[in-house]
Amino acid sequence: MRLSDIGWANRITIARMVFIPVMVVVLLARLPDWGSWWAAALFAFLAATDAVDGYVARTRNQITTFGKLIDPLADKLLVTGALISLVDLGAVPAWVALVIISREFIVTGLRMVAVAEGRTIAAGSFGKAKTVLQVLAIVAFILKDSDPIVSLGHQALLYANLLAWGLMGAALLLTVISMIDYFYHARDVIKIEDGPNDRRDPK
Repeated sequence: MRLSDIGWANRITIARMVFIPVMVVVLLARLPDWGSWWAAALFAFLAATDAVDGYVARTRNQITTFGKLIDPLADKLLVTGALISLVDLGAVPAWVALVIISREFIVTGLRMVAVAEGRTIAAGSFGKAKTVLQVLAIVAFILKDSDPIVSLGHQALLYANLLAWGLMGAALLLTVISMIDYFYHARDVIKIEDGPNDRRDPK
């Protein structure tokens, strides 16, 4: 496949994936002064490109099977890369990352089952709100202990931490709710029925 054969929407998505390792390196480097702000800005910019490639795909009629595959994959890699980096830095507890990343694996598996059954489960309002809150929470966690915030004193540091945890708490709540919502809309797809080869031990 030549580059000219790839639409602009997919080019934007691929570029987002390429720059994810750069964001991780900048974040883990713990650059002094405004380094955390640069990392947060890069993460926010990459997250914003998700809306851009979606808009381009719709307006230019460039919705493709390839795009449907790599667009959600790029989103998951971006959030996963940022969360794992924050866990490594000691800024986010591992259980927080586990809840969010596990949800993505579960929903991805559910979507694969739905596709195998000829069904498509579109992202609902809960899923979209979850994504926005996750991005805001990650940005807040990147910035909450940055040098500029620390220099403002204990009060500013306290408020920054409260804001970060408030956003993360809301993001975690919507993470779970959106997963339940996906299961609800796919209830007929994952319904288990006894078949002739489905024999259970009566014991």
